[in-house]
Amino acid sequence: MSESRVAVEKLRAELAALGVADAYEIGDEATLSVWIGLVVTFREGFYRWREGAVKCRHLGTDPGGCAIRVARRYAELKADVPPWWEELEKVLRGGAAGGYP
Repeated sequence: MSESRVAVEKLRAELAALGVADAYEIGDEATLSVWIGLVVTFREGFYRWREGAVKCRHLGTDPGGCAIRVARRYAELKADVPPWWEELEKVLRGGAAGGYP
């Protein structure tokens, strides 16, 4: 198992413990999609996440601390879901997508 995959799995577990259970790995073993446009990537020893033009990073040796920061932003985004999201979700993903961002 690659270092990136291990780091992403640790972050995913920490996020789940904080109530962010719908984050999912997108298939490259290094990227976790958390919510609309909120994506976390592990590379070169850092968790890096972006949301639009905003970019942040956190030490890869602290998945718990990173999860707290990402979960905080996730909660802020979920509290103010863009009005276009539900319609776009239905169009692009259909009913089977459920609540996944």
